[in-house]
Amino acid sequence: MKNKIIVHAMSALIVITFLSSCQSSSEKVENAKNNLSEAKESVKEAKQDLVNTRLDSIVDYQTFKKESELVIAANEKNIASLKGKVLNATITNKDNYEKSILKLEKKNNELKLKLKNYNGEGNVKWDLFKAEFNHDLKELSKAFNDVSIKNIK
Repeated sequence: MKNKIIVHAMSALIVITFLSSCQSSSEKVENAKNNLSEAKESVKEAKQDLVNTRLDSIVDYQTFKKESELVIAANEKNIASLKGKVLNATITNKDNYEKSILKLEKKNNELKLKLKNYNGEGNVKWDLFKAEFNHDLKELSKAFNDVSIKNIK
């Protein structure tokens, strides 16, 4: 008898738990509407974030391009100045000096073309391009210093 009471009590507890956990169809519909609203809001936020990221990338590229173009233009002036020094001065290794200047001019033109032809291909590629381009500009600047120092000696 004791076992029957325990079995009935357990059965009643299970049935009550099951019934209390069931949602009515109107509650299910309401939950689905809420979930849909939240999903739509998330999509709007994601779209706005994408637009903001694109605008930031465009501004970053334009700034980088202007700064790089200024450096390239300064390099062109330096090249013209070095060429003028070659014409007006007597240098023992004039041929080597002229070759060095031509290499500088070629590298500067390559960088100018590289910057002009770059098309945005995503943040990762942009970061790689930017790092490589800055490295090349620094190397070119070092080369200008080397040529200038050799000219002084």
